[in-house]
Amino acid sequence: MGQSDQSHQLTVNDTAITCGELLVEWLEYYGVDTVFGIPGVHTVELYRGLPNTNIRHITPRHEQGAGFMADGYYRASGKVAVCFIITGPGMTNILTAMAQAAADSIPMLIISSVNKIADTGSGEGHLHELHDQQGLVSKAALASKTIWQPEALPKVIAEAFALFHSARPGPVHIQLPIDVITADASHVPKPPKSSQAEVQNVAASLATLPAPNPAQLDLAAQQLIAAKNPVLLFGGGCVAVDGDAQRLAELLDAPTFLTINAKGLLPPAHPLSLGSNQSLPAGRELITNADVVLAIGTELGETDYDVGFDGGFKINGTLIRIDCDAAQLHRPFRADIAILSDAQMAVSALCKRLSDHPLDHQAAPRVKAAQQQIIKEIPDNFAGQNALLKCIRDAVDDVIIVGDSTQPVYAGNLGFEAVKTRKWFNSSTGFGTLGYGLPAAIGALVAAQGPVISLIGDGGIQFTIAELICAAELELPLIVLLWNNQGYGEIRRYMQERGLPEIGVNIKTPNFESLAAGFGAGYRRITSEQQLLEALKQDITGHKPVIYEVDEADDFIEEMGKSFSYFS
Repeated sequence: MGQSDQSHQLTVNDTAITCGELLVEWLEYYGVDTVFGIPGVHTVELYRGLPNTNIRHITPRHEQGAGFMADGYYRASGKVAVCFIITGPGMTNILTAMAQAAADSIPMLIISSVNKIADTGSGEGHLHELHDQQGLVSKAALASKTIWQPEALPKVIAEAFALFHSARPGPVHIQLPIDVITADASHVPKPPKSSQAEVQNVAASLATLPAPNPAQLDLAAQQLIAAKNPVLLFGGGCVAVDGDAQRLAELLDAPTFLTINAKGLLPPAHPLSLGSNQSLPAGRELITNADVVLAIGTELGETDYDVGFDGGFKINGTLIRIDCDAAQLHRPFRADIAILSDAQMAVSALCKRLSDHPLDHQAAPRVKAAQQQIIKEIPDNFAGQNALLKCIRDAVDDVIIVGDSTQPVYAGNLGFEAVKTRKWFNSSTGFGTLGYGLPAAIGALVAAQGPVISLIGDGGIQFTIAELICAAELELPLIVLLWNNQGYGEIRRYMQERGLPEIGVNIKTPNFESLAAGFGAGYRRITSEQQLLEALKQDITGHKPVIYEVDEADDFIEEMGKSFSYFS
């Protein structure tokens, strides 16, 4: 999409300005208010224009942390953040975060430098040189573009934001040779001055997700009206859907499952909700026996539907799929009715078609029976961990819990019920990386300006522990709930169950109290529910991060589990 297509008149500035300075002005124009970056000799000229904008810069301690912060920032707020990353090692460092974002459909914009035009791809051993940086990064991005001359800048930025708004989202990479960053851009169109009218112009200039085909919606509605025992599956692509999600479930009178990233679409204890238990036998049985399955905004992927990794998830009935990604409509299960659409528009349109056809599938009793069976199938030790999570949710209004890959996260993925969307997310889905929970929680707290809990294990936190000092520097009241099982506990159990030697999992655990002090953070050893509640009251509105260390073996976790009730 070229800027000439926009409805407003661009102005040309005859004052000297570099391409790097112009870049940040265009970012601000598209609504960017936060950049996560680590300056380097190849990117410092990107910073020259930042003081002339309202964009906030935050310095993580590793480029992977920058990517995870941008990820958490978007998940908490729905707003795209930008990362400024140096050539070469900066890009290889951030690739893991980009891959996690791509797996979970999280948009972020990565702006990097690359070697001078004459040196790019030369193989002459220039500083930070990669053989093919764009080729490497493109494997983890929706798109990777190079701005070879300043004139291309407005168009390339516009293309990036068009992708964020009109397709399945993910990371986009834009690189500039270091001599293009410093090149004169005084002849290149500048963005118009910010005003309410220009905000509307920006929105008008962006492409949008497609609306559903009415004929396909009619066919889907007919199938749903005729169904005897339909099942509804909501995925993370529905995170921005409003109350129509609950209304659709109730109009269908259908058992409803929420993927991990869709938690909160139905309120806790809703009589039609089976939570995120579609991988458990009782959940699978409902789906397998359904004559119609309506799947909206979900990949139907392994980490949501087959967490036991046994290949046992099946769909036998008519499959209706709604997704913004045309390719995803037929993988891993081929849809019988495939509707390419924005989730909100499709859900709203289905509600209108079903509103005159009240359905009574007697779903609530079947859901209740399935819930009772699911409770028996959830591991016994998950009750205490879910009780801990529910205690935090009920004690801290509007709390966001950002998880890593650690056992309480796995427990919460099955048993935790969020009160709203964007209040529970973690890295155990999709790419499944370790070290996500701390920096992503920092990004979420920067975005939400409200209470955030980072839920992470003693092994996982060692991947990105340096970001704790970033939280301290920003005076963020981040609570780091550290689950200590003395190493890689989940993998250790996996080895034990299979009779494997326990090699590499019993790693040395730091003294987290001393470590927290060194980073300028607080520390508490939590040994009771009451202590936890009192600590949260003091720390959640404080001015520094605090580590709450909980030992997996503590009796109080088990005691909390004795009075815990699922689906309540």
